Amino acid sequence: MKTIEEYVRSIPDFPEPGIIFRDITSVLQDADGLQLAIDTMQECLKDVDVDVIAGTESRGFIFGVPIAYNLHKPFIPIRKKGKLPCETVEMTYDLEYGTATIEMHKDSIKPGQKVAVIDDLIATGGTIEAAIKLIEQLGGEVVKAVFLMELAGLKGRERLKGYDVESVLCYEGK
Repeated sequence: MKTIEEYVRSIPDFPEPGIIFRDITSVLQDADGLQLAIDTMQECLKDVDVDVIAGTESRGFIFGVPIAYNLHKPFIPIRKKGKLPCETVEMTYDLEYGTATIEMHKDSIKPGQKVAVIDDLIATGGTIEAAIKLIEQLGGEVVKAVFLMELAGLKGRERLKGYDVESVLCYEGK
């Protein structure tokens, strides 16, 4: 049986020279790879008391929804600004070249709920840091953040100090 790392395609010099792009589409396109990724990420939650699974658009949805389904928990989407139809709360955060805004429905998290946040990748940590702030603004408690991959060289984990962060795969570079 292959390891999850064997399903990840590494593309050198993309999007620029010196960068190795870690492509998860090769994981998604293989039934065994996809199942292994979801099962392995879900295993990170085995001893965690969680009420709600939240995922960031869009790859957090890919992994978060099946985990929520398997655990029989609700799934809360955290989306790019302007995509949700009801009253929302939003958070703007810095990107390498500019800013981005994410939002979630104001009634999606109840005060005191324990929330696990799921995403495919932690790089600089900005998106998940903003998501955590939104969840906490609504009264939720983030009990774990789970990622398929981590680019340790971008130090995203440092932005999430004080939170339980786990990644299935960790790449030392950027």
